[in-house]
Amino acid sequence: MSNQILRSGTSIGANIREGKRPQSDADLISKWSIALKEAEETQYWLELLSESGYIDNETFDKLNFQTEEVIKILVTVIRNKKESVQNS
Repeated sequence: MSNQILRSGTSIGANIREGKRPQSDADLISKWSIALKEAEETQYWLELLSESGYIDNETFDKLNFQTEEVIKILVTVIRNKKESVQNS
């Protein structure tokens, strides 16, 4: 599980970084959508780690809150970009 959370957690940042220099609006939306999926997966692994007792509740709450904030930001950015593309 720790390898999975490491993979999905670091993939969030890698995809956001790739989206900083997109070839097109569609490319940015794609990269950031992948980052969103990876954030959701990271949340899943956090839940499993918590439920299996590998991390305590305090650690889970902190990490889950931070992951949820990243998810909210990505959802907002993706939605705004899609609206911008549709209106142009």
